[in-house]
Amino acid sequence: MINVCVACGTSYLQDEIEHCKICEDERQFVPKSGQQWLSLETLRASHSNKWQQHLPQLLSLQTVPRFAINQRAFLLQTPHGNVLWDCIANLDDASKTLISALGGLHAIAISHPHYYSTMQDWAAAFNAPIYLHADDSEWIMRDSPHIQLFAEDEFEILPTVKLIRLGGHFAGGCVLHWQHENGILLSGDIVQVTPGADGVSFMWSYPNMLPLSATTVEKIIQRLAKIKFERIYGAFEHREITFNAQRILLRSGEKYLSCLT
Repeated sequence: MINVCVACGTSYLQDEIEHCKICEDERQFVPKSGQQWLSLETLRASHSNKWQQHLPQLLSLQTVPRFAINQRAFLLQTPHGNVLWDCIANLDDASKTLISALGGLHAIAISHPHYYSTMQDWAAAFNAPIYLHADDSEWIMRDSPHIQLFAEDEFEILPTVKLIRLGGHFAGGCVLHWQHENGILLSGDIVQVTPGADGVSFMWSYPNMLPLSATTVEKIIQRLAKIKFERIYGAFEHREITFNAQRILLRSGEKYLSCLT
């Protein structure tokens, strides 16, 4: 039986559960009430996924009522196949039906371990590879034949879809760059879109408010200055910048560095 951590949504085999390694790391947290677990069957019975269309070829899905970290995942529809970016724990029947009707999944790619959740079940349902950076392999809590590790700083999934390892929040932390329209960056929270959707920030631990170093942020900014993107879609609902995103990101990076110095 598969159980998921209520705090972060990471999935474990029931017989192997001792504690949630993801939550016990300082980049997440163990709730004051302690660690709790939920079976996938119970989660599916009590929750569903809502969908939102952002662009004709870009959809997001998010579990309601909110569950665990409450991130959203994205479905990219490209001429070369569909990609699921990041993952949520609840794989409900409606999501299976919708994704299948849209052509299934060519690949799954995940920004960092906080969003690994039930990636193994999504991959099995659609017979899709999961692309993860090798630097984060220690955080894989359930093995799967679908997991494919890559070690490069840039990894092309499809002709217009590339993963870029930025590090920072996690050593293997990645963003996804899609050469669609004027360029789209799907950032998870490796680059966090701020609540006003007019800036971004960078943290080593968001819940514990531990920042990244100036050197690390400088490297992230330099990498992202070399690619073209007009839009950024972050991990959480309403956290997207749909105009001048690259300029806003570079300006935010300068502000972050000025605060540190």
